[in-house]
Amino acid sequence: MVLLTFLAGLLVVVVAAAFCVIRGLGMWRQLKRTSRAMSAELDALEARTARTETLLAQAERRSAELDAALERLRVSRARMQVLRGAIESAQARTRWLRV
Repeated sequence: MVLLTFLAGLLVVVVAAAFCVIRGLGMWRQLKRTSRAMSAELDALEARTARTETLLAQAERRSAELDAALERLRVSRARMQVLRGAIESAQARTRWLRV
């Protein structure tokens, strides 16, 4: 009787150990698959982040170029206003010649 109980207990321990080993191996495989998937996604995220950083640097450079172009435009418009004023003044002075 004691031997039968001992063997039943031993069988339960062996079955439980086998169950734990099988579940542990399954979990290990799942962990490897998940790790590979996450690694691929993290690499893709890193590539997208680098691309975004490049685009932001280009936008910043273009913004500086745009500011410089706007300043040149302001200067050109100011010169044009001065020249236009000079032309209007000259036309007003010489209006009597057109009659």
